[in-house]
Amino acid sequence: MDFSRFYTERARRMKASEIREILAVTQRSDIISFAGGLPNPETFPVKEIEAATKEILARSSHLALQYSPTDGIPELREEVAKMLNRDGTNYTPENILITNGSQQGLDLLGRVLLEPGSKVLVGSPTYLGAIQAFENYLVREKDFVPVKSDENGMDPASVEETLSRLKAAGERVKLIYTCPTFQNPAGTVMSEPRRRKLVELAHEYDVLIIEDDPYGKLRFDGQEVPKMASMDKEDRVIFLGTFSKILVPGFRLAWTAAHPKLVRQMSVAKQAVDLCTNAFTQFITAHLMQTGLVDRHLPQIISLYRRKRDVMMRAMEKNMNAGTKWTKAQGGLFTWAELAESVDTAKMFPRAIKNKVAYVPGRSFFVDGKGANTMRLNFSHPSDENIKIGVERLAQTIEEEVRATAKVVA
Repeated sequence: MDFSRFYTERARRMKASEIREILAVTQRSDIISFAGGLPNPETFPVKEIEAATKEILARSSHLALQYSPTDGIPELREEVAKMLNRDGTNYTPENILITNGSQQGLDLLGRVLLEPGSKVLVGSPTYLGAIQAFENYLVREKDFVPVKSDENGMDPASVEETLSRLKAAGERVKLIYTCPTFQNPAGTVMSEPRRRKLVELAHEYDVLIIEDDPYGKLRFDGQEVPKMASMDKEDRVIFLGTFSKILVPGFRLAWTAAHPKLVRQMSVAKQAVDLCTNAFTQFITAHLMQTGLVDRHLPQIISLYRRKRDVMMRAMEKNMNAGTKWTKAQGGLFTWAELAESVDTAKMFPRAIKNKVAYVPGRSFFVDGKGANTMRLNFSHPSDENIKIGVERLAQTIEEEVRATAKVVA
């Protein structure tokens, strides 16, 4: 049976996540994987979750095991608003939509905001999951417009030039998507002046900003930078966050914070997708927040990930050749590496698997085909010893690839 003749044009355009495909290849126990953005199981507060589960079942099983409101249970929406407001925002529960992971938030925003011909500005590189979520609601690859990025995040001058050029051409820019704090994949932090300028440009050019912030609370070094959501006076900034990195990913709980009218429209779209988010895990999470567990637990997560970041940095300094550069993230889960121009990390991947190490090729994070010589490395999940061994294997792989490409050129 050839089902493809039944597929819609949208379905034909869908692409599998390169990261998910890579993870399927790296499940062998002998491969050290830096590919996934996986939280470390050592950070999961199992005993506290077990106690909270018993408490919820004893006290609120009639609600926790039932369907819940599409926009989330009131208790959790209130706790999320309180948590965000400690960082300078002014949200109420009506500003909060609870979703099945941040990825659902991105998909819902694509559903309600994007249409064929819409333009989305993204950094170079940018989060692959956002590209996947939005491209389902666009038609042409050129509807993603890359702007220059560096160690301080998106370059406002590039954003302004791009917005001006597209406006003059009669093109409609709907969204600027950015992950400004410990960006996935590059681990960079957008500076405060750049954030303020980006908000100003959104006001000037009548554009919405998606501020995706899965890692913002995982800071190891440096000073906190204000959220763009706290700078915005026109409700143009849509703020996404998740419990996957600060509690457990298996709960699949995240939130979108936005103007109540947009939250309502997203909720209507969500009704057609899944009716509601898992009520049981919402009640457990709300209870853990009310008792202060999430705040108390964060320092333990940060301490572990800081140590693992440092283990990876020392291993890379010891093993990598002079042609490789990498970032030292102030927080989050990732290091971003740039190799010699002659190396294509996607083509090198089979060699890495042969050497029993894995990563994510960087080209996946670019909308314009660039980044062939880059890669994303995760340090949060592997053991300290595996980080050391894995970096040794990776350095060996890179050296082999450099020699192989040199022979081809010669």
